Amino acid sequence: MTRVAVAGTFDVLHDGHRALLKRAFQSGDSVLVGITSDRMASEGRAVHNPIGIRRAELEAYLSTLGQYEVFEIDDIFGPDDVMDGIDVLVVSEETLGNGRLLNDRRKSRGMPPMELAVVPLVQAADGSKLSASAIMRGEYGRSGDPGVIDIAVGSLNPVKVSAVRSVMERIYGDVRITAVDADSGVPPQPFEGQTHQGSVNRARAALGDHDLAVGIEAGVFEMLDGLYDIQHCTVVDRDGRETYGQGSGFRYPDAIADLVRGGLSVGEAVHRVYGDEDIGKGRGAVGLLSKGLLDRKALTEQSVTAAMIPRIWDE
Repeated sequence: MTRVAVAGTFDVLHDGHRALLKRAFQSGDSVLVGITSDRMASEGRAVHNPIGIRRAELEAYLSTLGQYEVFEIDDIFGPDDVMDGIDVLVVSEETLGNGRLLNDRRKSRGMPPMELAVVPLVQAADGSKLSASAIMRGEYGRSGDPGVIDIAVGSLNPVKVSAVRSVMERIYGDVRITAVDADSGVPPQPFEGQTHQGSVNRARAALGDHDLAVGIEAGVFEMLDGLYDIQHCTVVDRDGRETYGQGSGFRYPDAIADLVRGGLSVGEAVHRVYGDEDIGKGRGAVGLLSKGLLDRKALTEQSVTAAMIPRIWDE
C-alpha cells in the first residue's frame, strides 16, 4: 500500500490547492493531509483564517475525493510518527525545496527518501501564481478571476468574512471578497436597536466602489425568558438599496446575562464564567454553549442569507 502525504495552509481553498489534493489521491492508496497550525499559518502572513475554518473547508472538499486523514503540522517537517511512514510527498513547484529538505532529513536518519510528486503552479487570470493571500485581499475570486462580483465586508473578523464568502458563493458562484475595517458606530456590546444600526453603519462605511457591502452586528435583546443573542445583517448596493436579515437567536445563561447587563461584553462575560478565550474569532459563544452543535460561522451565515433573500427573489 502506497501512503501519500500533502500539506499546506489551505487558507481559502482555491484551484491550486485542489490540484495538489487531486494529485495526492491519484498517487497512492492512503492519503494523509497536513494542515498548518495557527502559529505556523501566521508566519509571513498579515491575515489568515483560524484553523477551525480552514480545516472544515478542507475536509468538505476532501470528502468528495475519497478516504483521507487530516493531521496538524507546526513546521515544514511534520510529526515524525506520521511522516516516517510516507512513500510519496505531493508538492508544488514552489514547495519542492521543502520536500528536498524533508528527504535530506530522512537520509540523515538512515531512512529512504520519499518520492516527490511535483504539481505545476496554477495561475490567476493575470498570469501570476494563484494566491490565497490575494484572494483574501479581494484582488480576485478563488479561480483567480478579478471580473466577478465585488463584495465588501464591514469587518476584519475572519469568521464574518468567511461566512459572507460562503453565502455569496452559493448565490453568485465565484466572488471577490474584501474585508474593510468599518466602524460600527455603536458600543462594543450593542443592545436592542443598536444591533441593527451597527450592521447598517458597517455596510454603508464599507461600500466604497464595491458592488455590494455587508455589515454584520451581534447584539443582545431582552425577550421571552432572558437575554438573547441575535445577529443582524445589512446588505447595501451601489444604488443605495438596503436589505436586512437576522439569524436565529439563543438565550444566554443567567450568569452571563447578569454580567452583560452589568456592563461587560459577551466575550468578557463568557471568559469570566467559562475561562474560554477569543470566542469572537473562533467558534463563538454559541459554539461553547451548544457544545459544538452550532458555531458562529453557521450562525452568521443565517443572518447573511436572510438579508439576501429579497435580492434572491428579485433575481
